[in-house]
Amino acid sequence: MASKSTKDRFETIREKIKAFPTGPGLYFMKARRDTVLYIGKAKNLRSRVASYFQPGSDLMSSRGPKILEMINKVHTVDYLETKSEVDAVLQEARLVKDIHPPYNTHLVDDKTFPYLEITTRQDFPGVYITRKPKTGAGKLFGPFTGVKDLRAVLVVLQKIFKFRTCNLQIRADDAKRRFFRPCLLYSIKQCTAPCGARIEKDEYKQVIKDLVKFLQSKRSTVLRQLKRQMTESSSAMDYEAAAMYRDRIRLIERLDDRGTVEGNVQPEVFAPDPIEALAELQKILKLSESIRIIEGFDIAHIGGTETVGALVRFIDGRPFKSGYRRFKIKTVKGIDDYACMAEVVRRRYKHALAGEELWPDLILIDGGLGHLHTVAGVLKEMNAPAGALASLAKAQEEIFILGSDKPLKLASTTPARKLLQYVRDEAHRFAQHYHHILRTKKVLSRKR
Repeated sequence: MASKSTKDRFETIREKIKAFPTGPGLYFMKARRDTVLYIGKAKNLRSRVASYFQPGSDLMSSRGPKILEMINKVHTVDYLETKSEVDAVLQEARLVKDIHPPYNTHLVDDKTFPYLEITTRQDFPGVYITRKPKTGAGKLFGPFTGVKDLRAVLVVLQKIFKFRTCNLQIRADDAKRRFFRPCLLYSIKQCTAPCGARIEKDEYKQVIKDLVKFLQSKRSTVLRQLKRQMTESSSAMDYEAAAMYRDRIRLIERLDDRGTVEGNVQPEVFAPDPIEALAELQKILKLSESIRIIEGFDIAHIGGTETVGALVRFIDGRPFKSGYRRFKIKTVKGIDDYACMAEVVRRRYKHALAGEELWPDLILIDGGLGHLHTVAGVLKEMNAPAGALASLAKAQEEIFILGSDKPLKLASTTPARKLLQYVRDEAHRFAQHYHHILRTKKVLSRKR
């Protein structure tokens, strides 16, 4: 039987939930001191969250002992609205990987979402479903929330556009192509068979351009045609064909159930080879010792409000999530990125100087030369040991190091630059997510 304090706490939570929106988003079950216990997604935030706290509900039977245990620890609930259910799915996965709430038993591994990749740089581009896209290989669509529907819609699209999905290396200047026997997909008119020289390079490229345009547009022409075929089949009482067209329409409409490569970044998907990147980075920075630990910093705010800092830690070129830290800025008012960065660095490295934590081999700051000099000044003031320090500015992707006012110019394909971008982007993303949560909490407190 619930105690009076528990009943009062649940009643307070129920009152708070009444102000939740009825659209899609994420909800955060929190214990004391705002510790996140669980992150969930919902089509209807108010309805979903309220279902946990209904008076007289039997959570043991309906949700199980683990959920009942969690609910008894909850002291408050917050939410984060999203544009769509798809956005909620993608953000949930990202935040669970970042925060590691103890009652989220899924999404905590390195599982990634699928993409649709079109290798437009090839003579005869292929179209593939992949969880590990190749950097700079061509056009990328996604991430998608489910691979099953994506596989099904790829079959439908191939019947319409007849592109190749094989892994053959096909060159336009290969004279032997005309002797090659195409596979069954050509016979059933589901591929134009560039492997067997049944289509010229320019003509095939136009097919791919049409496909890309289709994926980027509203797809109204194809959908109208399919709807007309469905209606005609239904009128002719060919209900099997009508159902087939109906299913194709639904699959094509599901192409919109995806995020964007930029907006829903999965940095672990685009990571460089860590061994190669670290060796190259050591050489570029002229370090006598190999690089093992990299720590990256970023600051996030909107209009100078709810400013937060973030620290991410990489060990041997891979993210070490247990080493991630968040900092709510305490001493700086208004917009002052330099002062905020200085506060975060002081708070972080006082522990390392006290011998409580390891000192990194490289500190990476999200920013330009001004940010670099600010952090260098703070470390000197703290009598910190001399170590490698660099900054990476987003606008031109310029890398600055101490002792030079001119940025390092690294090609976009170099593993060292990719690794620095990975660390920088992780810090930025981690700071932004925490910032969104803080802003949501502030908005909720105003509504109480």
